[in-house]
Amino acid sequence: MERPAWAPPGIDISVPSVSRMYDFYLGGSHNFEVDREAARKAMEFMPGLPKIMQANRAFMRRAVRFAVDSGVTQFLDIGSGIPTFGNVHEVAQAASPDTSVVYVDHDPVAVAHSRAVLEGEERAAVVAADLRKPLEILHSPEVRRLLDMDKPVALLLVAVLHFLEDEDEPEKAVAELVDALAPGSLLVVTHASYEGIPLLQDEAEGTVGVYRNIRNPLVMRSHAEISRFFEGCPLVEPGLVSMPDWRPDSPSDEEDPYAFSGFAGVGRKA
Repeated sequence: MERPAWAPPGIDISVPSVSRMYDFYLGGSHNFEVDREAARKAMEFMPGLPKIMQANRAFMRRAVRFAVDSGVTQFLDIGSGIPTFGNVHEVAQAASPDTSVVYVDHDPVAVAHSRAVLEGEERAAVVAADLRKPLEILHSPEVRRLLDMDKPVALLLVAVLHFLEDEDEPEKAVAELVDALAPGSLLVVTHASYEGIPLLQDEAEGTVGVYRNIRNPLVMRSHAEISRFFEGCPLVEPGLVSMPDWRPDSPSDEEDPYAFSGFAGVGRKA
């Protein structure tokens, strides 16, 4: 298998990666055939996966603008993936030039591309770390340099918590991160769920099986289970809703039915 020039040395390009599959769904070019193969297999069961990813990105952009409008200009984006057009730092800086952004991912390709994209950016950086180890993230030199933890931060956990199984203790990881944030900070979450998908659960389970087979289990949680991540961060209006229904820029009834799969919400730390 030929290794593309942009692939960081030492990574196994024979194993699919969820961030590179996400890149493929969004029409990006930083993915390998093994990622495309797994993504196409997942789309056999759920053809609207690209629409779900687009809805995720659109929500993230609205949430970033909401944060800046609320006076929050610091962003910690964990599970940030491979940079595609309309990244957090681009959206944030367009809304306010004095924003600071730290991206975090554990995929070496995502980290390498983020570094390339952020070259010359003084107010944005990337950390190679895992959501399961919050203290490594919080104590990283990049977070210490760019984020003032005594002031509000927007913590973005977009399309990442559903890759943590219950034994990974995702609620504990989120609680540790939120605990380190100043009052007034925002918690921004999207999460996969069987609720809202325009398919029977049996059909949707085919996609879940594809992710399980590539050793990146996709954990579908209910609305009630996802709500628990917001402990200590009461939800802002309109609460935990389908992605297109969260403060839409245009009428959400114009959206593709797949865009309503899963949930999105923003909480504010008391």
